[in-house]
Amino acid sequence: METDKHIIICVGRQLGSGGHDIARMLAMDFNAKYYDRELLNLAAKESGFSEKIFEKNDEQKGFLKSLFNIQTPHLSVGSFGQNFSQESLFQFQSDAIRKAAAEGSCVFVGRCADYVVRDMPNVVRVFIMASMRYRIDQILAHKDVTPQQAKRIILQAEEKRATYYQYYTGKKWGHAESYDLCIDSSILGMVETEKLIAEFIRKRFGL
Repeated sequence: METDKHIIICVGRQLGSGGHDIARMLAMDFNAKYYDRELLNLAAKESGFSEKIFEKNDEQKGFLKSLFNIQTPHLSVGSFGQNFSQESLFQFQSDAIRKAAAEGSCVFVGRCADYVVRDMPNVVRVFIMASMRYRIDQILAHKDVTPQQAKRIILQAEEKRATYYQYYTGKKWGHAESYDLCIDSSILGMVETEKLIAEFIRKRFGL
């Protein structure tokens, strides 16, 4: 869909819910730029740090403590300067998000983007969930693990996401009050879920 209106779509997602694919479809639907791991590259360019630093810190707290306990010839606390901290990495990433959002319509996946752009116009915050059975099946389709292992992967990943989100936003990750729309993708499937979200956005902004 072609539109002249500058809109910002922020997508939160449970692991295995299809949130990444739905976000990509939304970006195509609204002729918007798609940002997921691409944000790590943007943040690296903004800060001058290696993209690998942002990858290790991606949507999790406590990374720096473990990093600094590892002896490596390529990484040292002193090499980053006094201003290097997990909060400064989040700030660099936030600056990259705001810069991208100011340039045109875009879809952001995770990384507290909904909080970072909260004061900008035409922002919609969506959270995509799915039943545990559906999410386990998605993991099993891509990883050689047992259902029990798949469930553990989901729970561990989401605990990290929730901790990260709550730390930086003061809000509850996945709780309805943090979003404009919450939807279960396992009910309609990814394609129909995207259509429903797109219709909501069109009505919300009069497109």
